Amino acid sequence: MRTLHHFWLCPFSRKVRIVLAEKELDFELKFEKFWERRDEFLGLNPAGQVPVLVEPDGTALSESGAICEYLDETFSAETLLGPDARSRAETRRLVAWFDLKFYAEVTQNLVDEKVLKRFMNMGEPNSDAMRAGRQNVGYHLDYIAYLADRRNWLAGDDFSLADIAAAAQLSCVDYLGDVPWDSHGAAKDWYARVKSRPSFRALLKDSIAGFHPPHHYADLDF
Repeated sequence: MRTLHHFWLCPFSRKVRIVLAEKELDFELKFEKFWERRDEFLGLNPAGQVPVLVEPDGTALSESGAICEYLDETFSAETLLGPDARSRAETRRLVAWFDLKFYAEVTQNLVDEKVLKRFMNMGEPNSDAMRAGRQNVGYHLDYIAYLADRRNWLAGDDFSLADIAAAAQLSCVDYLGDVPWDSHGAAKDWYARVKSRPSFRALLKDSIAGFHPPHHYADLDF
């Protein structure tokens, strides 16, 4: 059986989970306390980070971008990157936007402070970091609205890895109730479309001890 080593509110783990579901691939989840740096886990990924995908033949793949592109190239004719070089370049540009910029400016400031610090016994959350995360999320929602107003999906006509990367980040922040959807209607409409895809359903069922998502989190219609 294919196995994905993950952490619940790791957006990169969530990105891979969505791609696996889009490709209709069976897999099992293995929760990984990656900060403990288990020898067995380090043997799969010396960097000690999730996600790590272990294929049925034992091949271990790490780094979410590499995993997602491997899955897209290997399984099913429906590409998540785009049908031509130009569209693939735009998809990759937006994936980098959300994996790097959104993560650094929003997710890291909210999820890491509120959740990871508790799991890792690293003390109290940094209120300045959380304040910055809440301020920055509006800027990114405005950019999503800008793209969604001009395209069918974020990178173009078709649902792509760009939408998956963006939704994976937002779903983590939304679980904590830190996305101001009411003042960003266009981004909210786009996210509702993503939430309605079958590949997203499992994420909406996640439950983390000590952290309870807002009521709208699993509501497909908000």
